Amino acid sequence: MDLGAMLASKQVLVTGASSGLGENFARLAAGCKAKVVIAARRKARLDKLALELEKLGAPQVTVLEMDVASEQSIDGAFAELDALGVTLDVVVNNAGAANDGLSLTLPAADFDALMATNVRGVWLVAARAAQRWVDAGRGGSIINIASILGERVMPGAMLYATSKAAVVHMTKSLALEWARHGIRVNAIEPGYISTEMTDAMWDTAYGKALIQRVPMRRLGKPEELNGLFLLLATEAGSWMTGACVPVDGGHLCSSL
Repeated sequence: MDLGAMLASKQVLVTGASSGLGENFARLAAGCKAKVVIAARRKARLDKLALELEKLGAPQVTVLEMDVASEQSIDGAFAELDALGVTLDVVVNNAGAANDGLSLTLPAADFDALMATNVRGVWLVAARAAQRWVDAGRGGSIINIASILGERVMPGAMLYATSKAAVVHMTKSLALEWARHGIRVNAIEPGYISTEMTDAMWDTAYGKALIQRVPMRRLGKPEELNGLFLLLATEAGSWMTGACVPVDGGHLCSSL
């Protein structure tokens, strides 16, 4: 079974595509000859990425400037897709933010801002896509990028962990609600992954100590999420919905 070939010609929306895991998923989809819609706030980076995706084999690349913390921005982006006649098949809710503030000193504004991106934004993007699928009488696949911190916690990560736990339960709730429409909703729960946003931290003594807590004793690479991504995005996973799957080097099954 060639999972990459099963993604070919599908329309795949990736939010937060300007860097990190989002960029990785966009490159994967392009290499599989999918039509790719890349969305993020940093349009200049998206424009550069779009050229690279075309070289990788994407037959069509659409660039959307989108801030998932803004309902107006999300609605504007989906209206643009409607005007272009783009019908999505796969939605990857990857856009997210982090905050390592301690609970007693965390400003309420920071709490609200992160929840707007990591939770409210995931719901809004999923709901806008799902409504179009329901109206058209067709199904689709939504892949939410959660985290192992949605399952277990660590000091200093209350806000981020809370937001990702919400994504885990949202994934299951939406899967249950939309299954009758043929809409599948699943989540990937990455462990410690080497990305542009986190590499500086992994080089610190604290970061190196965290890596030693991973049973496989190393960081994951973005491309090590690709197998699960293809399963969830294609008909290979056609009977999977409501699944939240860790890819973490065994971290969640490590001893306390």
